[in-house]
Amino acid sequence: MAQVLPPSLTALIEAFGVLPGVGPRTAERYAYFMLKNTSGAPQLLASKLLALHAGIAYCKKTFALTESGKELSDLYTDPSRDKQIVAVVAEPFDIVALENTAQYKGTYHVLGGLVSPIDGISPEQLHIKELIQRIDDDKVTEIILATNASVEGESTALYIQQQIGDRDVKISRLARGLPVGVDLEYADQITLGRALEGRTQL
Repeated sequence: MAQVLPPSLTALIEAFGVLPGVGPRTAERYAYFMLKNTSGAPQLLASKLLALHAGIAYCKKTFALTESGKELSDLYTDPSRDKQIVAVVAEPFDIVALENTAQYKGTYHVLGGLVSPIDGISPEQLHIKELIQRIDDDKVTEIILATNASVEGESTALYIQQQIGDRDVKISRLARGLPVGVDLEYADQITLGRALEGRTQL
């Protein structure tokens, strides 16, 4: 049977196809764009991918992403950040979302995932022990559990609460409510229930 596409192009399509959210047609469009592009974009992308792991490290305290060679994240060492307030997130990119609000001045702790028995992720595989150690070392006064409003997120938050135990630490959870512009009839039950729980007095 005759080859429809050259093996090198097929291999590139397959490589794009391993990315999350990229289906066969999107992978083909990405590959064809790279094939047609003569402005240096393919070379630039290839060089950045090759340099990715060498240029990134994990903060030894917060487990946030930092540049290679740095032991601690700027978000932890910055004197303007309050080390006694810690927002606990599942993944490093969750930090970006909170930072974009420009309203949070504490520090972070990245768990590296969420407890999920189905996926084989146990609490021991996450950075929970290190979080408890930070509470003691930095005399943390508030923990903000900023995990997703999913079964895994709620289970992880509950486990962390149990591990904190009777320490004198305020434990708070991100409020869950209705996004701006969403009609009640289109809101799911969990979101609507959280909105009722977190209602405020006017």
